[in-house]
Amino acid sequence: MGLVISGNTDLGRVRQNNEDNLYFSESDGLLLVADGMGGHASGEVASKIAVDIMRDYFNGIKEGRQLQVGTYREDFSEPTNRLGSAIRLANQAIYEAAKGNPLWHGMGTTIAATLITGNRLSIAHVGDSRVYLIRAGSMEQLTDDHSFVSEQVKREIISKEQARESEMKNVLTRALGVGTEVEVDLDELSLLEGDSLVLCSDGLTGMVEDDEIFAIVNTLHDPAAACEDLINRANQNGGRDNVTVIVAEITKKKGWLHRLLNFKEWFRR
Repeated sequence: MGLVISGNTDLGRVRQNNEDNLYFSESDGLLLVADGMGGHASGEVASKIAVDIMRDYFNGIKEGRQLQVGTYREDFSEPTNRLGSAIRLANQAIYEAAKGNPLWHGMGTTIAATLITGNRLSIAHVGDSRVYLIRAGSMEQLTDDHSFVSEQVKREIISKEQARESEMKNVLTRALGVGTEVEVDLDELSLLEGDSLVLCSDGLTGMVEDDEIFAIVNTLHDPAAACEDLINRANQNGGRDNVTVIVAEITKKKGWLHRLLNFKEWFRR
């Protein structure tokens, strides 16, 4: 399978600083979106630590360094366990950094992370940044928000529409950096050619309905154009928060004939 990824982050129309961060690597199949929180601009510190620590964790594996943080789950594959381990390591780093600087006290971040290994997708997340899968004309949210209103929706206390308008919608029940340990939700599934993934902060999902996110990604079939359009749409709808989006498209892997034709084309130049 081939992989085409694009991602971007935007300040929005209201906030004075961008507390979101992102990272993606087509060669490693790693995609990360983090949405920081905290005063004195510490939210952007927390989200940057999360992304940097996780990127370095996977670079360390390529160099032969193995580190398991937390319990290894036998019901999940090794790549999925690595993703969970990287998030727990990021949690420890953010927590320790906050303890060492009074200005960073209370900082934290969400994390939505995926790792593509062959045709397998590993998913790990904490907080309300989301992962969506678009397949065969429909879109499915692969992550459950760790938020106060999401719990109320699950218990049928309020509707999804009421949750979107609630003053409590930004209250998280789980985040990185607020404790010595964090519970990480893990999942995994098989990918198919033609699938698309969307990772995003709540600056997108709070401003753009799921149906519209699906329509944009499914119509454009161009990750870069889809990211630009999604961010523009969030800002057109008010842009009340920072907006971060990664779109990945699973493509057919180019075979030897395609590579040979490209090689001949190179000599014609």
